[in-house]
Amino acid sequence: MELRGRLEKWLLAAAFTLLAGAASAQIQPGREFQRIEPQRPVAADGRIEVIEFFYYGCPVCYETQPFLSRWLGTAPEYVAIRRVPALSTEAWEPFAKLFYTLKALGQVGRLHWPVYDHFHFENVKLNDEKIMADWAARNGIERQKFVDVYGSPGVAARVGEARELLKAYEVRAVPTFIVDGKFLTSARLAGGTEQLIQVVDHLVKLAREERPR
Repeated sequence: MELRGRLEKWLLAAAFTLLAGAASAQIQPGREFQRIEPQRPVAADGRIEVIEFFYYGCPVCYETQPFLSRWLGTAPEYVAIRRVPALSTEAWEPFAKLFYTLKALGQVGRLHWPVYDHFHFENVKLNDEKIMADWAARNGIERQKFVDVYGSPGVAARVGEARELLKAYEVRAVPTFIVDGKFLTSARLAGGTEQLIQVVDHLVKLAREERPR
């Protein structure tokens, strides 16, 4: 079974590489992506930082998730993903706080995708604090602990940082991706959600080529 799993992963990576290679030949600056001038600082660990600006209530962000997850499963170790919830209006803040609460509790890896699923397909109003606390309890998180973290200064600070980052990159729509502080692309620019991840893959390679040796 382990050998089969490794083979399936290799075949998936090979298929994505072929598709991405074909797409890369067509990707052009000013069309599928924009170069950010001046380049913004990124995490100092030497990896290529990929920022995903998203909103749990956005169906296009949800549609992007399987393509993003598949790509992350085969992405090289020098890639670091950073998810940032968008706050276009105050009404978006509960979802941003939900994300940072799950992150503080170490539950993003387990529950990030289920938030999308339950909101979009099961009509669970996870942008309502009481409903999200009940939902968290049903998913193995102590209810009072969730409520305490949700209302904590730490989560409020993370939301404030997200607002500043959105302003710094002048993000106007989601999903939007920033690669290495120097490239911006989105589903609109790329032409679709699957194409978006192909553009991100291309930009990661381009960013690495442009890194000083």
